[in-house]
Amino acid sequence: MQEFVRLFTALDQTTKTNDKVAALAAYFGQVDDLDKLWTIALLSHRRPKRTVTTTMLREWAAASAGISQWLFEESYHVVGDLAETIALTLPQPSRYSDQTLAYWIRYIQDLAKVDEPERKARVMDAWDQQVSTERFLFNKLITGGFRVGVSQKLMVRALALHSGQEESVLAHRLMGNWTPDGIAFQELVMDGQLSEDRSKPYPFYLAYALEGTPAALGEPSDWYAEHKWDGIRGQLIVRGGEVFVWSRGEELVTDKFPEYLPLAQLLPDGTVIDGEILPFKDNAPLSFQVLQTRIGRKNVTKSILQQAPVVLRAYDLLEWGGQDWRQYPLSQRRAQLEAVVNALSSSILQLSPLVEFQNWDDLHRERLNAREHQSEGLMLKRKSAPYRDGRKRGDWWKWKVDPLTVDAVMIYAQQGHGRRANLYTDFTFAVYDGEQLVPFTKAYSGLTDVEFIEINAWIRNNTLERFGPVRSVKAQLVFELAFEGIQLSPRHKSGIALRFPRILRWRKDKPLAEINTLEDLKKLLS
Repeated sequence: MQEFVRLFTALDQTTKTNDKVAALAAYFGQVDDLDKLWTIALLSHRRPKRTVTTTMLREWAAASAGISQWLFEESYHVVGDLAETIALTLPQPSRYSDQTLAYWIRYIQDLAKVDEPERKARVMDAWDQQVSTERFLFNKLITGGFRVGVSQKLMVRALALHSGQEESVLAHRLMGNWTPDGIAFQELVMDGQLSEDRSKPYPFYLAYALEGTPAALGEPSDWYAEHKWDGIRGQLIVRGGEVFVWSRGEELVTDKFPEYLPLAQLLPDGTVIDGEILPFKDNAPLSFQVLQTRIGRKNVTKSILQQAPVVLRAYDLLEWGGQDWRQYPLSQRRAQLEAVVNALSSSILQLSPLVEFQNWDDLHRERLNAREHQSEGLMLKRKSAPYRDGRKRGDWWKWKVDPLTVDAVMIYAQQGHGRRANLYTDFTFAVYDGEQLVPFTKAYSGLTDVEFIEINAWIRNNTLERFGPVRSVKAQLVFELAFEGIQLSPRHKSGIALRFPRILRWRKDKPLAEINTLEDLKKLLS
């Protein structure tokens, strides 16, 4: 575990890519295969299942520290992170352990097999043999909240240095439905034995945002353009007479979308299609909010299927006839995809249509009209490009529409988390509805550290009421907010919901009387 602590510290204390890769590669060279495997799992978002509730942990931590529950809760509000609060609150350990990362993860998993009193005793015993950072990581693992500032892409790069395997090969091997409990490091990384798993997806190719205009990309005739649809990116796989559907987040979501199951009989084995899981009804895309009614539900009922039907808007063909087609140019993959979809004539599987344009000015005008098509903008893809893995520059670009904006006033402030736990960073905003201010959204990103400090000083001097970590404040500070879309929402007091709201700037020049109204927002409804 000490090696994992040192790795976490090294990754957390640098923003330099090369330093992170070097730290990971050195770590892989120091620990045993089981610790390597669990580290790969953690960095690719495969965390052990939660076996203890946060309520239990808070009660046990207060008891271990010998303090009252209210004092622990107040400390939690100040620190802003439960794992860190527990690590800071507990007394020094009575002994020290040199157990491995894999040992502690197995320890956490085994808590599910015992009753609550025994679970409490085991957790408190674990705390009593760990130093501060070990406790912090143990608490993060037990709550399912472990995160560190390193991408899976960097982890794969480091693993390639350690193993001698190619990055693209490793990226594919690490996809799919594997866990460290079911496969060995040698099998997964060195031998690639899971490559025969019928459900195994390919790594998704991701686009960078286009900076400036597309004129720098060269000849328009070298590029395809299509709309950037607002759904869930997914891969549809047909192998062995079965359908498998994977989300971009590497979650197997087949049971969430039973509409796709008939494609097992319509598409030949060895077919993998990259596309968008898109809410769709009456020959038109629906808002992402409609799709959200299906996300997270354990059971997709008949009424949900009727209220939020979906199609798959097909972008690309990754496998055909059981053969990996990713190395072929997009023009060839697209031609075969068109033939497959057109021959199928299925309402569930639709080809994402290309946007016709002769020059970049034509495409610019089409981008301005993207919202009329219920899309977020355009995707530009080089015709000669292979299908790559991860986020790569050069061949795929997303050219999103400019965000919608509104001026609103802050009325509530809540403490943040992590390094900003001592600052109020999560704000609730309101607009006028007649003479009354109506809250309509929350936002927290978009300001500088200097601005946060200045705003926090103002909040402390202008608080009206306190509700735990939340303060109501005088309606005085005006901000310009940006967002990608707006929809009706009966769940919100304002009757509307924004898509990806964020703070664009602090409008020190604008008084309260000049903020927008709820009527202004409703005029933006599509």
